[in-house]
Amino acid sequence: MSFDRISDFALSEQSIPESAFNMAATLLIDTVGVAAGAAALQAGQIARDHAFAFHGAGTPEHAAQMMFDGRRVSTPGAAFAAATQIDNLDAHDGYNPTKGHIGCAVVPALFAFAQARPGLSARDALAALVLSYEIAARAAFALHASVSDYHTSGAWNALGVAALGCRLIGAGPDQLRQALGIAEYHGPRSQMMREIANPTMLHDGSGMGALVGSMAALMAQTGFKGAPAITVEADEAAPYWADLGVIWTIEQNYIKPYPICRWAHAAIDALAGLIRDHRVCDEEVAAIEVNTFAEAAKLFAGMPSTTSQAQYSLPFALAVMLVHGRIGPQAIIGAGLSDPKVAAVLPRITVHEHSRHSERFPDGRWSDITVMLKDGRRLASGDMHARGGPEAPMEMSEIEAKFHSMAAALPEPRISALWAMRERLVQPKVKFEELACLVRAPVEEVHD
Repeated sequence: MSFDRISDFALSEQSIPESAFNMAATLLIDTVGVAAGAAALQAGQIARDHAFAFHGAGTPEHAAQMMFDGRRVSTPGAAFAAATQIDNLDAHDGYNPTKGHIGCAVVPALFAFAQARPGLSARDALAALVLSYEIAARAAFALHASVSDYHTSGAWNALGVAALGCRLIGAGPDQLRQALGIAEYHGPRSQMMREIANPTMLHDGSGMGALVGSMAALMAQTGFKGAPAITVEADEAAPYWADLGVIWTIEQNYIKPYPICRWAHAAIDALAGLIRDHRVCDEEVAAIEVNTFAEAAKLFAGMPSTTSQAQYSLPFALAVMLVHGRIGPQAIIGAGLSDPKVAAVLPRITVHEHSRHSERFPDGRWSDITVMLKDGRRLASGDMHARGGPEAPMEMSEIEAKFHSMAAALPEPRISALWAMRERLVQPKVKFEELACLVRAPVEEVHD
């Protein structure tokens, strides 16, 4: 596919299916809920304070308010702060073939760039979001195919942010070309498995991806030149762009039911099914054996001492599910990290890599578990795929319940108003500013 076709797709009006608009609205509001839930986490607080101290805007027209904070910083600073915040509460959407996440970078960028356009219609905002998902997904495919190590999402979702920024600032084709080149060149090609081995606030690199992508769009607008993006313009990348505007990958993104790395979700769902079907409680369980794919088998194994470790731990997630029957944000912060009943269950859980599950990654996230009861019974789940994607979608009622759980720090009227925007965003004549005003205001009461 020629760059002219890619730039036309990114910058011009497109015939976007209504189903893609609806999915974009759902993913947007789901991500807003995660941003609200993450506002109290230390990583988000540090990122926002850092942006306020070091990423100020020189003029009011270049300023944007940070999500659920209200303080004004530069457009890239606002995108960086919110993306870092969201990235550190691992409940945001993702797309299996990319092995990562798009929304946690492009949604903060949408709010940051939209502040300069108060008249932006909600449907135009959703169109920009859809197109950024499509650009980012194909950049991910091309980058994974051309680089041997498993790099974080920030390496390629930066290109989706750059495309979104260029569209909203009215950039031309050459400016988009420069922006994509800048974003790819400076995108954080950080190694994902290093973070898995040592979970920290770095998480999936999306904070830096949002920063770099936003800066790339704005720098290109003022004439800064970048080398052509290999993932976009190299001959080897062409097959990954051939279906742009034909296949709408945004509709294949998953929504997470738990604030835990999705590599653990199939095992969590398998255990939840056995608990439901056999009325199992933690006192009855002698051992749990997990078969999963290689990457999931490398998740943090011990009792976590930090929120980052908790979100990247398959055994801990299973222990929480067994003891409490659910996994919400409170399980991975504060007292949840020292729950004695969860700690008592953890030594009974073993995790093994199995080739049949590894062979289906990244297109699938499969696991199976066997629960050994103290009375001698063995309960086997069979192979299970993680819920939330097109293979096993969540009901809208589940997504709404998740949103209320994530946004619980907000007053109920504000939570309801935010959720109601999911349907309003696709309606004609609704302004994006209606949602933005609800999102920019600080969280009235923050708990940690």
